[in-house]
This record gives sequence, C-alpha cells and structure tokens, in this order.
Amino acid sequence: MNHLEKIKEFYQRNKLDYIPKNFLGHFNVFKRANGTTSQITYNKRDYFKITLLKGKIKINYADKTVQSDNYALMFSDPLVPYSWEPLDENQDGYFCIFTESFFNKFGQIRDYPVFQTNQNKVFILDDFARKEVEKIYLKMLEEINSDYTYKEDVLKNLVFELIHYAMKIQPASIIDLEKEEKKSKIYLLFNELLQRQFPIESIYQRLELKSAADFARQLNIHTNHLNKVLKENTNKTTSELIAQRVMQEAKVLLKHTTYNISDISFCLGFEEPSYFINFFKKRENTTPLKYRKSINI
Repeated sequence: MNHLEKIKEFYQRNKLDYIPKNFLGHFNVFKRANGTTSQITYNKRDYFKITLLKGKIKINYADKTVQSDNYALMFSDPLVPYSWEPLDENQDGYFCIFTESFFNKFGQIRDYPVFQTNQNKVFILDDFARKEVEKIYLKMLEEINSDYTYKEDVLKNLVFELIHYAMKIQPASIIDLEKEEKKSKIYLLFNELLQRQFPIESIYQRLELKSAADFARQLNIHTNHLNKVLKENTNKTTSELIAQRVMQEAKVLLKHTTYNISDISFCLGFEEPSYFINFFKKRENTTPLKYRKSINI
C-alpha cells in the first residue's frame, strides 16, 4: 500500500468520458461491468464507496479478510485500505462513490458504524436482500439522471437506506488470517491512521489520535498487542512512532508558518504550551522558539 487514490484518479483509471471539474460535495453511481475480473489493489482512497458485489470474491480490509460466494454489500471510506480478488468470472453489481462534504448539513456520515475503522464493513446478502439492495441502486441511477431540483437530497436518503439496510443484517464472517499477515495489516493500518492526521493546515485543526490507547481503540485491539506488532515491524513503540511524526510536523509548522507556539501546541494535541515546549526540548535540545529563530537567520 503506497498510494492514496484521489477521486479524480478514479475517473481517470476507469477511463470515464466525464471527469467533474469540482469534487466538493460529489456523488455518483455506477453499474459494475459484467464479467469484470480485475483485482482492486490494497490501498486507501480519499472518497467513500458502497459496493454491491455479485459473484464469488475475496475481500480484504484493514486486518480482516472475508469471502462472499454470491452477493455482498461493502462499505469503504478514506480511513481504511481495502482490496478484493474476484474468484470467478460471474462478477457484476453496482456502486456509488461520494465525498464526506456531500453530506454537509445533512448528517454525520462518519458516525455510522459501517464507516468506522474498527467495525464490520462487509455484509453477506441472500437473494432477497440482493434484490432489495439492487432496487436502491436502480433508484439512484434514475434519480441522478432526473431534472428534479432536490435530487441530491433524494440521493442522500438513498445512501442512508443502504447503510440502515446493511446494519439490520448479519455481517460477513471473518476469515482467520495467518498471524504474520494479520500483523502486517495492523502495522499498515496504524500508519494510515497516523499519517492521515497530517499535514496541519489550520490553527483550528487538531490531532484526534494522540496516544497508543487512541490508536488501539480505533483498531479494536489491545494497546499491548499494538505495541508488540509495531515493535516487531519498526523496532519502535507506538508512542515513539507517534512522537516522531508529531515532532516532524512541529518542525514544519515552526519553519513554514507564522503560528505562535500556543497555536502549534493546540494543533498537535498538547493540553498546555509548556507540555509542547518540554516535548520539543527533550528531542531537539532546544526550545521551539529558539529552533524557529535558528532556521530563519
């Protein structure tokens, strides 16, 4: 996993005739090509996607793997990398893609379990459920091509229909992965969660995940297990990796912005500026202010 696919790249990769000029508040819906057997590589995307998968397929997301023999409904979001591997040629289905800003002032899409990092994202459908879900996608296709003034509201409601339909049914069973493969995916997902918090682009932006316990909670694993996995992969503890990335961002902010020390302290998740100053001095043997002055001479 080494690339974050932007929504524009999705349009380019699929060689679609129409590429929107502005993806703010974007939504679109598509039918999957009949018989497609192409694999989706294990990466994260900067957009949300809900896919009706028809056909035998193996799906990987976060540190989990599931297999669907007929029909599955999958939810993906910018925080969790995923991939899938078709296991037969009878592939078909539908999917919709959208940005978080599409739901501005309409609802908190991230509050739903299917778009949280430690929750189930694949739901196995029987034939009846597949038909019900398919009806929702057909309504989306009809609505997006209509001239109705408020069609965006209708489309948002249809997305919520998919979400609530899935949450009422049984999620897919998780395939027990080999230990080493599972450890590798935990490390990759931790790194995705860490890097996603940067860069800091506003004095009102603040780190949400600041401690080993915060990350472990998001990954739905024990802090000790996360520490063990990261130590094996990087020879550093979770706290050391977090501190290393925070320190890197602190230097960037001191060098390339005019934010004062209090603002930087707040953005990087410190409760008091003095805590940030001590953190910085311990690692750089100088205060943030002296560091800023030294690089601006």
